[in-house]
Amino acid sequence: MALLILLLFIAVPVIEIALFIQVGGVIGLWSTIGVVILTAMLGTALLRHQGLDTLRRVQESLAENRMPVVEMFDGLCLVMAGALLLTPGFMTDAFGFLLFVPPFRAAAARAIGRYIVTHGQVHVSTAGMSGGPQDDPFSGPRHRPGPGGGPVIDGDFEEVDPETETPDRDKVEDARKPKPGGSDGGRP
Repeated sequence: MALLILLLFIAVPVIEIALFIQVGGVIGLWSTIGVVILTAMLGTALLRHQGLDTLRRVQESLAENRMPVVEMFDGLCLVMAGALLLTPGFMTDAFGFLLFVPPFRAAAARAIGRYIVTHGQVHVSTAGMSGGPQDDPFSGPRHRPGPGGGPVIDGDFEEVDPETETPDRDKVEDARKPKPGGSDGGRP
């Protein structure tokens, strides 16, 4: 992998210089500089528009309690596209504009997903109440013992300060009174 990165750091500038020479010879120096500046400005505008749209979709996913995986990948592609478009060069601009195309991003996501599934490794580690790793495969929420050795029961609660809040005595008294037709034969 390090060799591939080294080759990219050497090959990309060489290709960009060759393209600058070729394009500059055809359209001239100032036109070439103008095209580079124009692509940077256009890339910035596209990044702003698609970035805000991606942010909106992330917020919608989070509001629906969904993990925004696709949106995060799109955001990563947009950041890469912005960096490539701000880098002077025609080849980097071409790859940057390609990352702005949603079908290309979807195809890239599928390809990367397939690669990760076939070549990647996933390690899962859980932690118990003490924070240490658990070797027991049945240490999930259903099988985790609580502090007293019993099962853990999830629930909601509301903390009430007895000094500031007193229960409504009329409601408590009404709740204690037997109902007519109840098990006590309707006696008051």
